[in-house]
Amino acid sequence: MKLNSRFFLTVICITASIFSYGQDTDMNPIVVTGNLSAQRSRETGRNISIIRQEDIRNMPANTLDELLKFIPGIEVQQRGPQGAQSDIVIRGGTFQQVLVVIDGTRLNDPLTGHFNSYIPIHPREIDRIEILKGAASAVFGPDAVGGVIHIITKNFQRKYMDQGSSVQAQVQPGELGMFNTSMYTRLQGKTSYLSLGYQQQKADGTALRGTNGFFNNKNLVLSAGKVFDHGWSVLLRGAIDRRAFNAQNFYTTFISDTANEKVNSSWQQVVITNKKERSTLDILAGAKQLEDTYYFRPSSIPNNNKTQSYSLQVNNTYKLTDHTTWIAGIQSISKRIRSNDRGNHDHLHTGIFSIFTHSLPSSIVLSESLRADWDQSYKWVLIPQLNFAWSPSWLTVRSSVGRSIRDADFTERFNNYNKTLVTGGSVGNPTLKSEKAWNLEFGIDASISSTVEVKSTIFRRTQTNLIDWAPTAYADMPRTINLSPTGSFALASNISSVTTQGIEVDLSGLHKFGKQHRVRWASGVVWLNSETPNGTTPSFYLSSHAKFMWSTSLQWSRKQTSISVSSLYKTRAKQDPGAFSVGVSENYFLMNAKLEQKFHKERFSLFVQAMNLGNIRYADLLGSIMPGRWWSGGLIVELK
Repeated sequence: MKLNSRFFLTVICITASIFSYGQDTDMNPIVVTGNLSAQRSRETGRNISIIRQEDIRNMPANTLDELLKFIPGIEVQQRGPQGAQSDIVIRGGTFQQVLVVIDGTRLNDPLTGHFNSYIPIHPREIDRIEILKGAASAVFGPDAVGGVIHIITKNFQRKYMDQGSSVQAQVQPGELGMFNTSMYTRLQGKTSYLSLGYQQQKADGTALRGTNGFFNNKNLVLSAGKVFDHGWSVLLRGAIDRRAFNAQNFYTTFISDTANEKVNSSWQQVVITNKKERSTLDILAGAKQLEDTYYFRPSSIPNNNKTQSYSLQVNNTYKLTDHTTWIAGIQSISKRIRSNDRGNHDHLHTGIFSIFTHSLPSSIVLSESLRADWDQSYKWVLIPQLNFAWSPSWLTVRSSVGRSIRDADFTERFNNYNKTLVTGGSVGNPTLKSEKAWNLEFGIDASISSTVEVKSTIFRRTQTNLIDWAPTAYADMPRTINLSPTGSFALASNISSVTTQGIEVDLSGLHKFGKQHRVRWASGVVWLNSETPNGTTPSFYLSSHAKFMWSTSLQWSRKQTSISVSSLYKTRAKQDPGAFSVGVSENYFLMNAKLEQKFHKERFSLFVQAMNLGNIRYADLLGSIMPGRWWSGGLIVELK
């Protein structure tokens, strides 16, 4: 797309989206992901998108990955529907370069980034999702190369403690044998709470090559919290997640692939906080256990991978003066795998970090972060970050420069490494170097009126030692002891240095027309381009990321009736489908819609929902064909 056509399309997007009329609303909510301390988004120096509980409740989506697919600036490459599996990409990186965090605790899986979308939380427990775009390793540690998805739960927030206890239940039958169920209850006192959530997504699925695209995914989450005297509070959370789904061509392009997969995991989290007048101590501990069982064919011997990961972070926030805050902390991460396919391995990581935030005269906020990391693979490395924001009244000018880092996961290092004979497919590489990147961005945000905000950002990320899968002849493989000489292989490799640059334009608004009509909307466009020094677009995963995306969401309500519509258009490099009936779609347009009617003091709701309303046949990744139009409906009961 030429520059003049890009500019023209941006003008159309902005003109079509801005229709400011209505009442005041807060367009700058409090966030915590910018530098771990509470700030308004305009003060962080970063492009941060906020998804509120109300958006999660109303948007036409069955799972969190389907919801994120329509958020401006996020690309979700689905391999299967309704939580079966998705890759999350921000600013054109790979799916391992996005860090998922729940209440400050890391969630990323050490086996593969394909499992990072398995988020063990009930949607009704979420207060908001904060999406930080761009490098954040200096604050959050490794993997935060493309961005961070930080899920903030209701925990001890006053607005929920004042609401008292509640119960919610939902049933959702639909086409293709679909029957989803959900239950959430929260018992709330003045100084404590207990919540329990359960949900299941289940369907026979669409017909595929010799099988059906079935899925049966369910999770159970228990959370409890207590506020004690002298500023102490404790949060405990545990989750059990069970997923079984068709995985045909999720990982290979073989015509013989009729795979299915089971991923069972459990997760535990402890957050201890002590708040004083001028300081806050946070102790965050997390543990995750996962077992992945993958059958290439029903009769084949499955790959069985068992992983464990543990994280501990301690940080203290000091308010040194009325204008300066200092955060100092330490983080430790331990990973382990026991596998018949990848072997047995352990990995250690630790880091110390310091963050200063200064509120200067003339509405200037400056934040400097420095992190020293030691990793079992790459040893010591320094990771700096500098954020700047100037925010007089309705305008914000911001910039950020920072380094980020990511080490290879267990799949990239050891896939197919422990098998007796490998006849083809992806092969790990234990000698991989870590990915390192520098991110530079500049943005201007404007509150055009009391109800409309526009964010525009240009960015450039230069990364070295990018890890991806490269087709490699048998003779060029570094290790051939268990490889078939006639096989076709893709080796995990540090393929090149890569420069990714792009433009983001995000718009959002909230309008109230009289006492009955209410409209909330968001629209965003992204242009991306990734190149190697010789000017080519490299590798499998980088060549599949979108070069242009336009995401929109619109929610209209009147009294007890609401309509929500989400849409996505994206274009990317074309890939040859080969033996498949559909390859990676060069461009496609998706639209989801939901109509809901509430009854009896909003305690009961009936809804109907359509996914892929245009019945588009598409694939985000080669061979993983997504369903066409899919109707469902249901009943929601909410008691307070």
